[in-house]
Amino acid sequence: MSHIIVLGAGLGGTIMAYEMRDRLRRSDRLTVVTLGTSFAFIPSNPWVAVGWRQRDEVTVDLSDIFKRRGIDLRPEGAKRVHPNQNRLELNDGSFIGYDYLIIATGPDLAFDEVPGLGPDGHTHSICHIDHALATRERFEAFLREPGPIVIGAVQGASCYGPAYEFAFILDTALRRARVRDRVPMTFVTPEPYIGHLGLDGVGDTKGLLESAMRDRHIKWITNAKVTSVEAGTMHVEEVNDDGSTKARQDLPFAFSMMLPAFRGVDAVRGIEGLVNPRGFVTIDKHQRNPAYPNIFSIGVCVAIPPVGKTPLPVGVPKTGFMIESMVTATAQNISALLRGEEPTAVATWNAVCLADFGDEGIAFVAQPQIPPRNVNWSSQGRWVHTAKIGFEKYFLHKVRQGKSETFYEALALDMLGIKKLKAIHNEPAE
Repeated sequence: MSHIIVLGAGLGGTIMAYEMRDRLRRSDRLTVVTLGTSFAFIPSNPWVAVGWRQRDEVTVDLSDIFKRRGIDLRPEGAKRVHPNQNRLELNDGSFIGYDYLIIATGPDLAFDEVPGLGPDGHTHSICHIDHALATRERFEAFLREPGPIVIGAVQGASCYGPAYEFAFILDTALRRARVRDRVPMTFVTPEPYIGHLGLDGVGDTKGLLESAMRDRHIKWITNAKVTSVEAGTMHVEEVNDDGSTKARQDLPFAFSMMLPAFRGVDAVRGIEGLVNPRGFVTIDKHQRNPAYPNIFSIGVCVAIPPVGKTPLPVGVPKTGFMIESMVTATAQNISALLRGEEPTAVATWNAVCLADFGDEGIAFVAQPQIPPRNVNWSSQGRWVHTAKIGFEKYFLHKVRQGKSETFYEALALDMLGIKKLKAIHNEPAE
């Protein structure tokens, strides 16, 4: 008998547990360690923040589902991984041993790296369901007294899609509330150009997103370093290609949402051989840590080098397709080890993204995610908004049913063929 622990129960960890359970022997034991018992569908947070979704619509209690699937749940959360001892220290002071550990924690949100940033400072967040609900409360007050808005991401962020989504969703919500004409909007990002996305662009994301911002009267500042935030003012330095300061701006705002930089969580940060200096788990092509071969990792907590050199730190996103492929490869490789075989599965690391605007959106496919690519495609239309809603409903249904079947690969094929998704709105295929 072997004991496998999945650390984390987010988008990657929950599906990891389901797929791992399907591949284990009858005698093996599977435990998920997470803080609390609730799964939250993070891609819905921009909708939560403007009141288009309620908490219970995008969250799932995992207790009964895990029990039905034969998965132990430890809701105490992890304090520290002790890889030399093959055990995990929980927040209540207890310890639990493992034969294999799968780290799927997601990131720690480094709001503290910019003075005044974040929910405890002067900007809001959509990175967590609780953050999104607090943002919605502030947004509802903002609608009564509109003013300037600043949206974007700070240096070191590595997931830019939600920032773009939220800017466009806010635009849609403000137009519906008939106050858009009273709200100047500015998008602030460390990306060297709009649509870089940490991927050096995909297809024509630069042209599509710039055009969408012009159409919606959203100004932007790229190569932007946020130095500090105080009540009602964001201090920004725009840098040249060599990193030197080009200009300084003090941006007034009545409402702001800025994505923070990511880093590894406390439970693993600083463990030599396990993580890089930023705290992200280092892995080989089989999702396996080189120093501790019984530890695997998936999702946002994995270390991936940036795509090319940029004046400011711009991280690489871990999109759903990439995470899904990491999950499958990890489950196959641990299953092989349990059978006395060597791991051979390698994740595809492709990218599929649906960026919703609240009424339409932009989709892109990058195969592989890191250039040069075999597929480098992007498109815009109302069908993207419909597809994003469908994805939300499908994924939440999958979590509630305790199923692990893949989704993104089929979606990618549909988007590249276009016909099925565009047929929803009777739009002509391209």
